[in-house]
Amino acid sequence: MNVLLGHLLGTGDDALEPGEWDTLELLAQKPSWRMGDLARALRVDPSTATRAVQRLVHAELAERSRCEHDGRVAFVQLSTVGRTRYEDGMRRRQRVMRELLHGFQPEERAQLADLLGRLVSSLDVFVSHLDHDRDVIARG
Repeated sequence: MNVLLGHLLGTGDDALEPGEWDTLELLAQKPSWRMGDLARALRVDPSTATRAVQRLVHAELAERSRCEHDGRVAFVQLSTVGRTRYEDGMRRRQRVMRELLHGFQPEERAQLADLLGRLVSSLDVFVSHLDHDRDVIARG
């Protein structure tokens, strides 16, 4: 499995952690993100998102900026280097998926996609219940 992770996330000093890849992938989805919105999309605490972004900024894969109207609001976006890294990573992932699914018939691929989609939806519901329960307990 480490070989596959190295293939997908890089090796040595160039390697990304899975959470950093998740952040990079979200950053690629739109031109700019407010830090709070990015944390919510990642389903992590804002401080966790900030640390992930700091590592990406340090690696020159992302850039930060401040809102012109409210200096307290931070934005983050992919850098040119980050966009290239994301696109390269997506090509590697697509190659891996083509190889993994090579022996599946088209209807099996569609069924697998449907089942995985349902699994992810169930996971989202489960996590939202955990979040809600945690909030209720925290409020006492």
